[in-house]
Amino acid sequence: MSTASIRLMVDAPLSAGGTLTVTDTQAHYLANVMRAAAGDRLRLFNGADGEWQARIETVSRKAVTLLPLHQTRPQTPPPDIILCFALLKRQKTDLVVEKATELGVSAIRPVITARTQADHVNLARLRAIAVEAAEQCEGLAVPAIAEPIPLPALLQSWPPRPLYVADERRTAPHLRPDPGPAGLLIGPEGGFSDAEIDMIGRHDQVRRISLGARILRAETAAIAALSLFITPAI
Repeated sequence: MSTASIRLMVDAPLSAGGTLTVTDTQAHYLANVMRAAAGDRLRLFNGADGEWQARIETVSRKAVTLLPLHQTRPQTPPPDIILCFALLKRQKTDLVVEKATELGVSAIRPVITARTQADHVNLARLRAIAVEAAEQCEGLAVPAIAEPIPLPALLQSWPPRPLYVADERRTAPHLRPDPGPAGLLIGPEGGFSDAEIDMIGRHDQVRRISLGARILRAETAAIAALSLFITPAI
């Protein structure tokens, strides 16, 4: 079985001649699933040093040693977009994280609102989903994923960048994002409460936007809106 198409996200620095060792899940994947052997090639990235072709030096059940050979792509930053979305049930949250990573965002921030369907996440699982998505979609970085934050706290701590808020009432203009750093806020199933709509409307950085004539499910809205953000940069 060929390993040439394998891409792995690693935590170690990548440079020519500097060996590194992967253990646990990654070692099991290479040794037992892919049946990798010494001399096989694969690609590595770590979110900082670009993508590298590497050679497998040694293989055991518990550890695999890799030797980076040369850089195949330089590091490029993802679009500086922070995706904020009202926390959904587990499978839908997983889907949003996976697709946001594939499309390319710098950070993902789940938000707790009056109508959210959950109040906590397993950050380790979400990061694993994001890592796998980046490995498969040729990404060079994995977005930072934060603990869920209440909507008032998100707005209070929001940095000086536009925050585009999907308006399901369809009274806002269609999304036409300006270039540069931005944020995108997607509400919960059932929409924001009246009090939340008033609070959002008082924030200086907020720009209400429409995603079209139809009411979209929250996970669909997140993916559709990100596609409109990312497409001009592709």
